[in-house]
Amino acid sequence: MATFPITKRGAELLKAELHKLKTVERPAVIAAISEARAQGDLSENADYDAAKERQGFIEGRIQEIEGKLGVAQVIDPSSIHAEGRVVFGATVELEDEESGDRVKYQIVGEDEADIKLGLINISSPIARALIGKEEGDTAVVFAPGGERAYEVVAVHYI
Repeated sequence: MATFPITKRGAELLKAELHKLKTVERPAVIAAISEARAQGDLSENADYDAAKERQGFIEGRIQEIEGKLGVAQVIDPSSIHAEGRVVFGATVELEDEESGDRVKYQIVGEDEADIKLGLINISSPIARALIGKEEGDTAVVFAPGGERAYEVVAVHYI
């Protein structure tokens, strides 16, 4: 199985979710199943069916997170030395060459991407266009809305 990159913060978030699933969610759903069983006839017990479905979701998510953490390549952006190039984990300040608008993005793994927080997936069109660029370079992004050009204003490793 291939490894996939994830920032140190992203790995910590996955570990926290895993801990919550194992210590809070799993025991709660086991208690709900037990309580539903105590009500009697399981063939028409909606609470039992819902709890079993929730248990399946929780167990599946636990397996998924454990699998991802097992093959994750954890990268600490503050320890990167890329001489000003845009790489995974870098925070990039961009200026839209057409409108002059400025944006700031950090390039992260797929599980931690959240555009509202300025976290973009490494496999997104804009991240792929930025990889390898340096301050002053122009990145051309082919997005569904058309072609956009961004100037790389600054690159940080934080």
